[in-house]
Amino acid sequence: MPRVKNALLLTEREMDVMKILWNSKKPLVASEIAKKDESLSNNTVQSVLRKLMAKKYIEVADIVYSGTVLTRSYKPVVSKKDLLIEQFINQFNKSEDSIPIPSLVGTLLKHEKNEKETIEKLEKILEERKKALNQEEK
Repeated sequence: MPRVKNALLLTEREMDVMKILWNSKKPLVASEIAKKDESLSNNTVQSVLRKLMAKKYIEVADIVYSGTVLTRSYKPVVSKKDLLIEQFINQFNKSEDSIPIPSLVGTLLKHEKNEKETIEKLEKILEERKKALNQEEK
């Protein structure tokens, strides 16, 4: 999983725009984003897009016509999954009462629908991680 730079919690508006971009099959211009959520004005969307660009969560996909005007279309650079994982880790690391990783994984497994399959996948991940650590030591 690529690490998300600036893994900060997003504001509610930033998350609203990210969700719209994640759910779109194609890059969107600001006016299209505003139309998909009535609570977002064009000005708000423009401001949020600038902030998301600065954080490197989105990028300009293309310059396209919106009516008769050329405008930028945007697409997410970070997947929803990667961002949510990084936000979880960020919150987890801030905790004063740190939970040991094995305990955390064990608790999460208890809530997994297909625990056996998940354990098998985790075993493969752990083996790959062990190999990578051994390579780093050399």
